[in-house]
Amino acid sequence: MTQVDQKTANGIAYLEAVPARDAGLVPALCLHGFPETSHMWRHVVAALGDSGRRAIALDLPGFGDSRPDPPGTWERHIDAVERFRRHLELERVALIVHDWGGLIGLRWACEHPDAVAALVVSNTGFFPDGKWHGMARALRTPGEGERLVGAMTSEGFAQMLAAVSRGIDSTVAAQYWKTFETEGGRQGVLDLYRSGDFEKLERYEGKLGELDVPTLVLWGENDVFAPVAGAHRFKREIPGSELVVVAGAGHFVYSDEPQRCAREIVRFLDSEQAAERSRP
Repeated sequence: MTQVDQKTANGIAYLEAVPARDAGLVPALCLHGFPETSHMWRHVVAALGDSGRRAIALDLPGFGDSRPDPPGTWERHIDAVERFRRHLELERVALIVHDWGGLIGLRWACEHPDAVAALVVSNTGFFPDGKWHGMARALRTPGEGERLVGAMTSEGFAQMLAAVSRGIDSTVAAQYWKTFETEGGRQGVLDLYRSGDFEKLERYEGKLGELDVPTLVLWGENDVFAPVAGAHRFKREIPGSELVVVAGAGHFVYSDEPQRCAREIVRFLDSEQAAERSRP
């Protein structure tokens, strides 16, 4: 099996799998959501490495083991992804995103279309008429958000995640809790949500389809935060995209069904690589 290493570059912590043999495949770049870290991608990164593809999953600034880079706004994270890509000299990537990683990564993709070779989109949104769920609304509200993150404990945090995902145990929750261990990390969460105005997405309407890259929409069936209707909307708005709905999984689809998700992504990217090689 390909070894998955933990590395750091310019304050950004990341996981990386590098195959023993360079097969010339486009590397994969994975962006996590909230309240997760690169740890959520460990199965995907390992499987992609075993398939012969370099795979990288970073901790966004202020999350996990990455140092904060205030203010932790939506736009600041997009810039961080581009700086990271350039630092690692990644010319083009297969972009794999979940939750907030989708909101960040898909804006980055639209702004840097030449850097995107394929997309895997999971349990996120990218629609200007989107609505925030209850916890997000609380985080966006001055005063209420501060009280919410200030009152969080590691035990309560772990219990909250275990209640919504069968795959997040106390060990995994401890990885995600790192974000809340510092004042900078907690403030970054508030900065991110408070910069998350959906009308900012109006300028990107139709842009994902215009990327004209192979796209897999991979979704947990029982998502209460980003309902499966969003998956079907992505399917409609991105011509030629493939939709896979994972039965029985919820919002945290990569925790609920890690091996299934890893297999689907490897299959999809391998099939697209084969199709590319078969073209004259």
